[in-house]
Formats: sequence, structure tokens, C-alpha cells
Amino acid sequence: AVLVGLDQYVDQIRDLLRPGTRVLESGLGAEEERARTAVAEAREGHAVALIGSGDAGVYAMASPALAEASDDIDVVGVPGVTAALAAGAVLGAPLGHDHVSISLSDLHTPWEVIERRVRAAAESDLVVTFYNPRSRGRHWQLPKALEILAGHRRPTTPVGVVRNASRPDEAARLTTLGELDPATVDMMTVVTVGNTATREIAGRMVTPRGYRWQDGRTPQEAR
Repeated sequence: AVLVGLDQYVDQIRDLLRPGTRVLESGLGAEEERARTAVAEAREGHAVALIGSGDAGVYAMASPALAEASDDIDVVGVPGVTAALAAGAVLGAPLGHDHVSISLSDLHTPWEVIERRVRAAAESDLVVTFYNPRSRGRHWQLPKALEILAGHRRPTTPVGVVRNASRPDEAARLTTLGELDPATVDMMTVVTVGNTATREIAGRMVTPRGYRWQDGRTPQEAR
């Protein structure tokens, strides 16, 4: 009966709405307001869809909605495909081993905390996918994060850059840690930096799963 969402996401699914659906849309930065609105509408007995992009539980609306809802609200999470996975499918298999996603936006998290997490990922040799890597007002965070990773990885480490993953104007490219130009990245982009085992194979970014037999031995010999 009621649809609540960010205006640009509502535009993407407006053709799917049934006649009579009430649409409550708002702009960027109103996440908590949208969550409160959705829960309030549900408490009044309406069937409510709170929409987003990617997966609702990853940097999205599930957290604020569940924080607002109590056990009088029946909340159903519908799984989606988060940008790291959508981008990974385009690039090849960069997330084939342990990996982490880190948002570089310091609007809700202090930069000191973000930097500590980037350092931990760099030191533990995790593949890293950066969400919210760069905007007009936040242009220095990505170069700083890449500098931290460069202290633990070769300049030739593969880096995948995907803009608008799974959308009609999707664009992807492979580069390296030493050659990536942060100025080519924006908020619609995710940046995936490989670990020390990640390779470019036939134009694809591949992180081995870690099988010992990949050193040239057969699986039987590795046992």
C-alpha cells in the first residue's frame, strides 16, 4: 500500500508500482527519517515497502528500520546483491578469498576509525572493497587509503574499478595500485584492491581460494 524510499531509487522502479500505491520519497541524507516513516506507516496497519539499492543490510536501510521497529512490526528482509558482489562478478573473481568492505565516508564514522580499519585490512592481507570512495567534498580519503595499502602491497597489485554496477550505464576497468588515479572515481563507484595473491588472468581479476595445489602440485600431492 505504501512505498518509502530515496527519490532516485523510487524512479528506478516506478513502472512496477500498482495503481493506488502511496509513494513517500525523500532525498539523500534522510535515511533515519525514511525508516521512521516506514515503521509509522506499518504501525497504522499499512503494508509498507522500504526500498533501497543493493542489499538492504549492507550500508543501507535495514539497520535504521530494525532500530525503529519493535516486535509489533513484522519485518521481512528481502536479500539483494550488494555493490561489492555485483562489481566482483564484472571484474572476475576478486573476492575468492577473505575480503572486507570499508566505506570511506566519514559522515557517520570518524576518519580515525576508518583509517584504523584500513590499516588492519592492509596488515592482514585482505582484499578490500571501498564503498563511497570519493565525492566532491571528500577527495583526500581514497588517496590516503591507497597509500596505506601500498605500504603492504606491490604497486602491480590489481585494482578493479566499477561504476554503476549492474545498471545500464555500467563501466568497469582493471588497473593497478600504483596506477589508479583517484580523480577518476566517484560516489557511484566501488574500488576493489586485491591482496598479495590476486592476479590479472586473461583480463580478469582473480584471487585464488588458497588451495595449496595451485603451486603446481596436484590435489593428491598437496594432501
